[in-house]
Amino acid sequence: MPVVTVTERLLVPEQRVWDLVCDLESYPKLMESVVSIGIVSETPQPDGTVDTIADWEIVLKGSILKWRERDHRDPAARRVTYSQVSGDMERFQGHWQVTRVTDEITQAELVVDFEIGIEMLRPMLEPVAVRAVHRNSTEMLRSLGPRAE
Repeated sequence: MPVVTVTERLLVPEQRVWDLVCDLESYPKLMESVVSIGIVSETPQPDGTVDTIADWEIVLKGSILKWRERDHRDPAARRVTYSQVSGDMERFQGHWQVTRVTDEITQAELVVDFEIGIEMLRPMLEPVAVRAVHRNSTEMLRSLGPRAE
């Protein structure tokens, strides 16, 4: 049950990073590993949060992974939690967190908690998958803006 956490400090104001994190349909243009994202539904809630169902397709270590995920976007907390509804992994869930550091520096965090469904292959595949998920997650965060040193 690996959990991959990637954090980047970006030289971009918090609101801009948050807007990009929430704009799922822009990911294929911004992020090399994302092949496509199709929004199935988007439902604003009375408390200001938004629930979204989206179909994802990414390239991970040369393989195409597909899944449907449910996202819960909380603008007040600047947090998106997600979980796989169906797809290629046994479990795939986590969150994006956007945090203001200064007016021009924002910390973005992506947490991916996953489990490969084929128990027999797990010991062999998980270390490779952890490295690939870490690399993809880093690429996704860095695509949101230039890194702050």
